[in-house]
Amino acid sequence: MAIQWRKSSKSTDSDGNCLEVAEQDGEILIRESDDPGAIIRTTRAKLRAFIDGAAAGEFDDLA
Repeated sequence: MAIQWRKSSKSTDSDGNCLEVAEQDGEILIRESDDPGAIIRTTRAKLRAFIDGAAAGEFDDLA
């Protein structure tokens, strides 16, 4: 079965440069549409922790 990639309805980049997500076998897959061969695999829990950390500013001082 083919992976069903999704992108945000707010993505308006005419060049197709956006993040796409999919779910397969209990994993969350993330890729950039302009480099579809490079896929990040993670779990829902790890992705949620990353999003929550970014929203809380945990990565703001990494420069």
